[in-house]
Amino acid sequence: MLPLSHVHHIAVICSDYTRSRHFYTHVLGLRIIREVYREERQSYKLDLALDGRYVLELFSFPDPPARVSRPEACGLRHLAFATPDLDAVIEELHLAGIAAEPVRTDEFTDRRFTFIADPDGLPIEFYEE
Repeated sequence: MLPLSHVHHIAVICSDYTRSRHFYTHVLGLRIIREVYREERQSYKLDLALDGRYVLELFSFPDPPARVSRPEACGLRHLAFATPDLDAVIEELHLAGIAAEPVRTDEFTDRRFTFIADPDGLPIEFYEE
């Protein structure tokens, strides 16, 4: 068995850095750890944290190709965030002008969850713990 302790981070490539930076920092509330511009790649790299833990890298590249994410394409399916209060999350998203899908219940855990899409259509789940 590999000696793994936890997921270190998730990396996301966006099509509009300014729009995605706003979404992940102001809408989702992730905290900026560091932001660098890599001239040789014409790319920003934004390291973000949730609750003090490094969790997400946001990259920009000139003209990144689109990636199929729905329906049920092979590859990373979605990014999920845990929440103690799904209704509060949905209300905050609504106030930010973001519609959440209808709330569903996990058939195995009986926990409630919903999805939204980030600015590039990446499915983001909010899972009530």
